[in-house]
Amino acid sequence: MQQDSPHAPPARAGEQIRALLGLGLPLVGSHLAQMAIVTTDTLMMGWYDIPSLAALSLSGPIWFNVFVLGSGFGWAVMPMIASALSQGDGRQVRRITRMGLWLSALWGLIVTPFFIFAESIFLAIGQDPEVSRLAGIYMVWLGLAMTPALLVNVLKSYLSALELTRAILFITILGAVLNFVFDWLLIFGNLGFPELGISGAGIASLLGNLIAFGLLAVYAGRARPSHQLFRNIHRIDREYFARVFRLGWPIGLTTFAEVGLFAAATTMMGWVGTIQLAAHGIALQIASLTFMVHMGLSQAITVRGGRYWGVGDRDTLRVASLAAMGMSLTFAGLTIIIFLTIPGSLVGLFVDPADPQRPAILAAGASLLAVAALFQLVDSGQVMALGMLRGVQDTRVPMIMAVVSYWVVGLPVSYVMGFTFGLGGTGIWLGLTVGLAGACLMMQTRYWTRYTLSA
Repeated sequence: MQQDSPHAPPARAGEQIRALLGLGLPLVGSHLAQMAIVTTDTLMMGWYDIPSLAALSLSGPIWFNVFVLGSGFGWAVMPMIASALSQGDGRQVRRITRMGLWLSALWGLIVTPFFIFAESIFLAIGQDPEVSRLAGIYMVWLGLAMTPALLVNVLKSYLSALELTRAILFITILGAVLNFVFDWLLIFGNLGFPELGISGAGIASLLGNLIAFGLLAVYAGRARPSHQLFRNIHRIDREYFARVFRLGWPIGLTTFAEVGLFAAATTMMGWVGTIQLAAHGIALQIASLTFMVHMGLSQAITVRGGRYWGVGDRDTLRVASLAAMGMSLTFAGLTIIIFLTIPGSLVGLFVDPADPQRPAILAAGASLLAVAALFQLVDSGQVMALGMLRGVQDTRVPMIMAVVSYWVVGLPVSYVMGFTFGLGGTGIWLGLTVGLAGACLMMQTRYWTRYTLSA
């Protein structure tokens, strides 16, 4: 953990870059490891049978949307703790984290019972009976995994605020390895274990989250014993319960709005055709991998910015923010070059060379990656703005900006360009770019004019 004093003269850009990389790179790695868990589940179910893969594809996004709505309380912990640490207030750190755990657990307990009725819901919306049955089984286990997954999110935010991100990376990688092992044992019944199919995948997710929570809790307690993190964990702290709630619910809703936008875009891609939908899935997977770099840098500036904001050091806040934006823009520039020069090679990694539809998918995917080049620039800009605004604990107005940009602007433009103008998948992605650009412009303007340029 870097020991720079928040009262010292503003650090030079080079010093801030080194600090942000030291904090952000392990977070990038942990996000990629988390994506590997999802990829492993998909691959394993695809090897098991197609109905189970379809059930997983149907269930996973629904679970993730519910998780995202409740994850804001965990995200809120990060800037609040960073600010408290800048003031040397360990007691406040404990109160913030404890109420983050409380709120996350409450959300998990509230939503878990609804997963029990998943099969009936899927049947009611016209899904295949067998897929609905399998999805219902899987959703029960995912529901049980909801609370530990949310608690893991809180402890990751706590450790990120302390700049102990290497531990997060190690535990996430370990979780990805264990998930692979549990999937292999329980889905297929290897080494004498029962063959549980999709139930095995659900049990693996539950076990993985329980183990991750246990490891993070033990490490957090030992890394900073002075915080006494779990002291009086059973007692509600009304003041900090309210503070974490006020900061956290807009974060959850903001993230939900963005996730929902991409879900809607996927639905529209299905209207265009199977080839476009397949190309969309591949292009989105590639863009998501590069997006993890910006996500890690966004979290890093949330922590660093929260420290400087906590003591009113706007000069260093400005330097750190410029350094973070510079790194994000540099990586976005490299991504644009790659997307424009070798799109076919990137898309081809995801398509069987013997597939007769390969040329059509490569062509569609290449056109989407051309749009994704511009898409990356504005998407990185908006996620970095969100990270900087969260560092100064500004979440409600950005939430409104996000909802308006994504749903009032982006989604209608996607529909009009895709279907009214007949641009198909390319038009849908152009609409997404317009929505993200609106969010980027509004949030970046709010941050720089309100919190740094007026210093």
